[in-house]
Amino acid sequence: MGIERTFSIIKPDATKRNITGKVIAKLEEGGLRVVASKRIHMSREQAEGFYSVHKDRPFFGELVEFMMSGPVVVQVLEGENAVLRNREIMGATNPAEAAPGTIRAEFAQSIGENSVHGSDAPETAKEEIAFFFKDEEIVG
Repeated sequence: MGIERTFSIIKPDATKRNITGKVIAKLEEGGLRVVASKRIHMSREQAEGFYSVHKDRPFFGELVEFMMSGPVVVQVLEGENAVLRNREIMGATNPAEAAPGTIRAEFAQSIGENSVHGSDAPETAKEEIAFFFKDEEIVG
């Protein structure tokens, strides 16, 4: 498939526990390269806009509040088959089902506080990257 880019968020539960570096190390050890990164505190507008695909789901309000509850690190990752590779490194959404050695198996506290978000497809990655980054901020 070749070199591609994907989007990643290190969520508030991970930044609160000061494990941002450990999460990034796992991504880099897994063959991905951080080509853009910034630590932000999501506004309500950002959280609602980013997760708008879930706006009709019962967990939407809780998700928005969680994502606003503390700093997050938004990143653009680059590498061979980056979308799939990132999802493999993250592990299953439910940490109880995540493979040993994955970010969620090691660091997630629950299904909701699962430490990371990653794009699910190349098209989604492009949209998510554009939501938080200008082209000139990506310095691969």
